[in-house]
Amino acid sequence: MAVEMTPRMLVPVGHTVGIKLFARGVVVVKLSDGGTPARACGLRAGDVIVKCGGSTVTSTEQFQALLQKSDGSTTDLQVQRQGDPVTLTVEPAPNDQGVYCIGAWIRDSMAGIGTMTYYDPATGAFGALGHGITDVDTAQLMPFADGSILPSTVKAVKKGTAGCAGELKGNFDLTADLGDLYANTNCGVFGTLDAEDHAAVLGEAVPTGTAKAGPAVIRANVRGDTVEEYDVEILKVIPNASDGREMVLSVTDPALIAVTGGIVQGMSGCPILQDGKLVGAVTHVLLNDPCKGYGIFIENMLDAAG
Repeated sequence: MAVEMTPRMLVPVGHTVGIKLFARGVVVVKLSDGGTPARACGLRAGDVIVKCGGSTVTSTEQFQALLQKSDGSTTDLQVQRQGDPVTLTVEPAPNDQGVYCIGAWIRDSMAGIGTMTYYDPATGAFGALGHGITDVDTAQLMPFADGSILPSTVKAVKKGTAGCAGELKGNFDLTADLGDLYANTNCGVFGTLDAEDHAAVLGEAVPTGTAKAGPAVIRANVRGDTVEEYDVEILKVIPNASDGREMVLSVTDPALIAVTGGIVQGMSGCPILQDGKLVGAVTHVLLNDPCKGYGIFIENMLDAAG
């Protein structure tokens, strides 16, 4: 059984949000084939380039500009490799158009849809997803610089089937920020927002509680702008998992199964309520059985929120 926690009053939201996140530096997602400058200097997929020639790297475009400024001269790259600083020396080479390159595919941002788990009316803080935002190519946690959440509605659902994850397809406006992110962690993304901007989707606060095996409900937004409660069963709790898989869940509600097939991408962060208390959030689906998945304890999300 999970360790008892001091209750807090939080709003279990369950509404989808668009999420955009900008990396601190640029993430190397792939190296070009052949004898490229990137391979020659020892750069690796998953490295995060934070400085080039002594200048802080802020975006893919700015990094390319720094390479052009080098004019092919040997340049230092400061990178973060699995959290450790590494300094490399690279000699950019011109491509067929005369543009200096190093032979690496890089990324500085990501955007997608997820679910807001809770809003704290006492502090204005919120938590979402229940897991971190990772780079789609390297599977590493995106290094956080800044980001925001956006209003979202669900326009379509790709149902999950055995061996194939489903997906919520949402509409969101990349120019209409609802709140600011301050952290991307393994236990979720966290930020602050003004409740007055979207009070209609928040609802009433409930106490937090400790999950146990047994019946529960999740709040999910799988149609348009509507949040509904659906029945699930917490099959077991795994207190020492600490990876967003502290609970094993089974969706038992026929209405949700009819729409989504179970748990689908975009439902990460759906709040889990048991006995009227917020006990956690949905995090992952079991690919071989979309009616089953995992959840994280709410106390672990709150610890990560800081």
